[in-house]
Amino acid sequence: MHCITRRQTRVNPTSPIFFIILSMRSELIVDIKSEEIAIALVEDNRLVSLQKESRDASYAVGNIYLAKVKKLMPGLNAAFVNVGYDKDAFLHYLDLGSQFSTYSEFVNSALEDKKKLPSVSKFTAKPDIDKRGTIAQVLTQGQHLLVQIAKEPISSKGPRLTTEISFTGRYLVLIPFNDKISVSQKIKSTEEKLRLKQLIGSIKPKNFGVIVRTSAEGKRVAELNSELKTLMKCWEDAVTKAQRSDAPALVYEEDSRALSVIRDIFSPSFENIYVNDAEMYQQIFNYVSLIAPERKEIVKLYDKDEPIFDHFNITRQIKSSFGKTVSFKSGAYIIVESTEALHVIDVNSGNRSKSDANQESNALEVNLRAADEIARQLRLRDLGGIIVIDFIDMAQAEHRQALYDHMREVMSNDRARHNILPLSKFGLMQITRQRVRPALDIVTSEACPSCYGKGEVQSSLLFTDRLREKLEYCVNHLKINNFIMYVHPFVDAYIKKGLISEYRRWKMQIGGKFKVLPDQSLAYLEYKVFDRDKNEIDLKEEKDTNSSSSKKESKSKANNED
Repeated sequence: MHCITRRQTRVNPTSPIFFIILSMRSELIVDIKSEEIAIALVEDNRLVSLQKESRDASYAVGNIYLAKVKKLMPGLNAAFVNVGYDKDAFLHYLDLGSQFSTYSEFVNSALEDKKKLPSVSKFTAKPDIDKRGTIAQVLTQGQHLLVQIAKEPISSKGPRLTTEISFTGRYLVLIPFNDKISVSQKIKSTEEKLRLKQLIGSIKPKNFGVIVRTSAEGKRVAELNSELKTLMKCWEDAVTKAQRSDAPALVYEEDSRALSVIRDIFSPSFENIYVNDAEMYQQIFNYVSLIAPERKEIVKLYDKDEPIFDHFNITRQIKSSFGKTVSFKSGAYIIVESTEALHVIDVNSGNRSKSDANQESNALEVNLRAADEIARQLRLRDLGGIIVIDFIDMAQAEHRQALYDHMREVMSNDRARHNILPLSKFGLMQITRQRVRPALDIVTSEACPSCYGKGEVQSSLLFTDRLREKLEYCVNHLKINNFIMYVHPFVDAYIKKGLISEYRRWKMQIGGKFKVLPDQSLAYLEYKVFDRDKNEIDLKEEKDTNSSSSKKESKSKANNED
């Protein structure tokens, strides 16, 4: 998504992109839970991007570690490096960067004299390393390095590293040991590019490279200089921490995923940013106030008891959008099959029927709508590697070209680097897409919360009795007040039906202050209880998990005796 401000828009009003920007209604929904952070990007009430991150996640892209070379692999022209992960990280020769000699001398100097912070600007730049060199020429086993995570651990692989360290801000990217200034190609004005290049050249320190981002267009020197100083401070703090640490150690941590997403995709087209946690709300509010003070009011604290993803219809869209089969329009659907580096998508018209008997035009229409959904799915699941799409066969060359052009158009908003090939003679389209993080795999099927996978469940008619027992236990034994029990929406509707409902009787008989509310993310016979501080209360008893298994054991024993 392009970062375009109202004052700086240079789009031709007659172009289709202009109308897309004007009409697109974007909102960011941030769900903070005790165990994870989930961020949903919604465009015109439709979920287009979902990112989930564990609260204690490490080895995220952008983090910098003081690491030690563990093993050289001449056959791969790479090294395995210990950054503290259970699998050794991978550092290829080409990821060392052309200025590795200068970088290496600086790191050695910083680690030898831990009381003095060396200045990059005072270092004499050494010649670039040979692009066709070998890893053994520049690295030795046991050598200490400052490395940055380029790709998170994926499947059985450890993180991928680079020594071309960079610090990303809203307007600028700072790159130590590089003296070049680059300006985003998305800034079309030659005059603006020249202005920014001259401006940055006048304020940046020696031996530091800078990439000017699209959002810097039209910004004043004071704003850019302020961010440059902030990024310089990040670099100095990282080196100082490395001097005080023993490898492997984390010396610089990227912003939280919520702030990173906002930094990368924030646009004045955002109408709202909703957050359900007061602390994270304040962080995001402060950040937006800094980069776009006139838009700070779009950041809003969501403080209702209803789950935030349920309120904005995110949970329902997650359930319908993930899984092997995804339906889109008029009965048509796609099937997604994945391996580690290859994803295959099959387009089917299903039971779709039209009065138009023209099979060719029908196939084109289904393919065009499938292209829309596939572009959304690639962003939503963050699929990377090679994607092969089997569209419905079309005989006419102009229809195949129209589909190819349409796919390129709908993929234009995808921020991940990608390449799309025209349809082959077999009707297959091939796409390569950058993969930085593991693909988001959400299981839409629900595990039975009553038997926990053992195959036998307690009677569903008795489920409401169990809920009442749990409520009584919380009120009378745990002495908890103002807690909330979340149940499946069907169960919620059942216990609240009628004028004198089960729920009302419970409130009168049990006493205490509590609420029962629906949560669409729960399975049919599942429930969760949270206290007033939104901390989950574990009410599972041993009998809940063992009852069905004990029945099986007794039944098996009886059969054996017979």
